[in-house]
Amino acid sequence: MSYYLLKALHIIFVITWFSGLFYIIRLFIYHTEAQERPKIEADILSRQFEIMERRLWYGITWPSAVLTFIFGGSLISRFLPLSDNPWLIAKLGFLLLLYAYHMSCGHILKNLKNGVFRYSSNQLRIWNEVATILLFAIVFLVVMKNLVHMGLGILGLVIFSALLMGAIGIYKKNRTK
Repeated sequence: MSYYLLKALHIIFVITWFSGLFYIIRLFIYHTEAQERPKIEADILSRQFEIMERRLWYGITWPSAVLTFIFGGSLISRFLPLSDNPWLIAKLGFLLLLYAYHMSCGHILKNLKNGVFRYSSNQLRIWNEVATILLFAIVFLVVMKNLVHMGLGILGLVIFSALLMGAIGIYKKNRTK
């Protein structure tokens, strides 16, 4: 396969993977909030959310994560030796964090399926932003390919994270009114 075809497929599956990661947490939030409803309603909503979560997780999110790994891995040979591309080493570090995040979402899914709600909807909203932060870090590294600017990028991520946390706080205040 040509480099550009592999790159296009890699980008497509990165997009579908992140779409799945963003949406699965939203479903977790709605599933958690459904537990505040009367029991009959909560049971009906929980069954529906479990179906939606399972289909999203196993039909889109997991396959996209695997295909992202396969197509991304096939592109690495263009950047060897890695020591000549320190930005890629940093990107791979963020990817490890992203796969850890992915696995943690799978753990939350398993808990919800078993009726264990360990996190509040607000905690899940905050957790949802972790994927956003990782997305920013990875995209900026790939586009800029420069570790000199990484310090500025990290500062930008810290500011961005603070703004996200502030927005979540404002949302929570408005929601509780």
